[in-house]
Amino acid sequence: MAKKNDYQLGQANINAAGRGRMRIAEKPKDLKGAATKLLGYGKDILPQFILAFSSSILSVIMTLFGPDNLSRMTNIIEAGMKSGGVDFNAVIKVAIRSLLFYLVAALLTLTQSLNLNRASQKLMKKMRNDISHKMNRIPLKSFDSSSFGDVLSRVTNDVDTIGMSLNMASSSVVSSIVTFIGCSIMMLLTNVRLTLIVITCSILGFMLVNVLIKKSQGYFTRRQSYLGMMNGHIEEMYAGHLIVKAYNGERESKEEFEYINEKLFENNWKSQFISGITFPLMELLSNLGYVSVCVFGAMMAKEGLIPFGTIIAFVIYVRMFTMPMSMVANSITNLQSAAAACERVFEFLDVEEMEDESYKTQKLTSVKGDVEFSHVRFGYDPDKIIIKDFSAVVKPGQKIAIVGPTGAGKTTMVNLLMRFYEINSGKITIDGVDTRDVTRENVHDQFCMVLQDSWLFEGTIRENIVYSMKDVSDERVEEACKMVGLHNYISGLPNGYDTVLSEDSNMSAGQRQLMTIARAMIQNAPLLILDEATSSVDTRTEQIVQDAMDLLTRGRTSFTIAHRLSTIRNADMILVMKDGDIVETGTHNELLEKGGFYSDLWTSQFVNAEAI
Repeated sequence: MAKKNDYQLGQANINAAGRGRMRIAEKPKDLKGAATKLLGYGKDILPQFILAFSSSILSVIMTLFGPDNLSRMTNIIEAGMKSGGVDFNAVIKVAIRSLLFYLVAALLTLTQSLNLNRASQKLMKKMRNDISHKMNRIPLKSFDSSSFGDVLSRVTNDVDTIGMSLNMASSSVVSSIVTFIGCSIMMLLTNVRLTLIVITCSILGFMLVNVLIKKSQGYFTRRQSYLGMMNGHIEEMYAGHLIVKAYNGERESKEEFEYINEKLFENNWKSQFISGITFPLMELLSNLGYVSVCVFGAMMAKEGLIPFGTIIAFVIYVRMFTMPMSMVANSITNLQSAAAACERVFEFLDVEEMEDESYKTQKLTSVKGDVEFSHVRFGYDPDKIIIKDFSAVVKPGQKIAIVGPTGAGKTTMVNLLMRFYEINSGKITIDGVDTRDVTRENVHDQFCMVLQDSWLFEGTIRENIVYSMKDVSDERVEEACKMVGLHNYISGLPNGYDTVLSEDSNMSAGQRQLMTIARAMIQNAPLLILDEATSSVDTRTEQIVQDAMDLLTRGRTSFTIAHRLSTIRNADMILVMKDGDIVETGTHNELLEKGGFYSDLWTSQFVNAEAI
């Protein structure tokens, strides 16, 4: 059996701890492929890139005439010194011409910089927008195998890397290529022998730079992946900081962080070190070119084969000739990071999206609340079916409770009802209409939800309660808060309903949950889903919430998922689930009289009659 490398062993350690969900790419990314994808993706702003690169090319061409003009000035001065009088008028004309060339080159460089910066910023803006929109178009299952931190890293770090690399490296590469080609032509026109000497010195540099680039590509790729892994780990540990502290998980968290940090450090410094060798290497070859031109040029000038001005021009050309290689080498460092970042961004943008349902014209309107599950079969993994054959008929206005042990499939059924996931077979209908025959948005409009984990954003209390709903009056907001017993608390705050919620807000978990319940009341949808809605409130508050829910559920079909069985005693029908199937149905009293699985669940929570 092949021996595992350090990366594989490290990954095995993380996977053994139940993490390591982010894929680390071992292979270096294809610069050409990344460039092709970017060209196709940014075709709308391609004219600005073309203008920037055209300006860069023209600027380089203007600059290339500088050494030739300097050579002419030197030759004029040399000839004048030999003849006893320097033609200063001729020297001034050449100098003015050189100045004009450099001035035009500077203006073109400014044009290139402005256009390239604007184009790269537009590209970054487009990427962020597309990633944001993509999140709303891909199925939830796509997020099951990655952390929020990794997705966040793609939106921030990877997009920023692409933008900065384009802004800094792409113009350098274009100008360097033009400089290299133009400089070669000018040197050949000036003197073929000296040109061959310079090119011979440079060939070795090209070969060495190519080896270094290939060596460093893999490190750049892994660096971006480990950066995403680190962001994911930090996000998880920060979000669950209290749990980490409560379970003394600091040591394990620290060990995982140190492992990822070590790998990030290792790949980062190796990529920078190897690519950084190219600059001193090219400096060495440049100096070697200077020496060669001076030695061989002096020998040729002594024999009268070339004028002295040619040597001066070639000294400048050597610098211009070797500089592009140094610039390209440095640019490759940024481009390799961009290639790795591009791969991660486009990998996310290429994720299979949910079916386009714009062709569906049928809509659910004036829903009564007749819901039917018919032989529903589902598995998050097609090879591991967890809902095997679920069937149930719910009449309008009924209060349906779904109970069962952890992993029985209770929340899964609600996810399928809302079409957060698509069923493998069978069907779910609302008022006789298959939910797959209407759009997901239309299905979502029929439900208001209160989940186990309350979700509030940074904004005022009023904004949180009326989230995404239009034309909600202040009176309606206050009425909903009164129903859940939250109005007095909010009124006692300094700014009342205009109090801004943030991470530092002194609000208990129960109060946050009550706000989400008030939000569901205001939505006033015909169907209601309560997923452990009272799990975060105390017994007294639970009764207040339960009374409010009784009012809310009147005339509406409601589905309540509960582990606390005392909250569902007044349900019209209780569906008892086990291992993905319904094993019992009936009211609370009927199920207790049967003495079956539900009775066992009830007894396990209430040991004696007084508890009941």
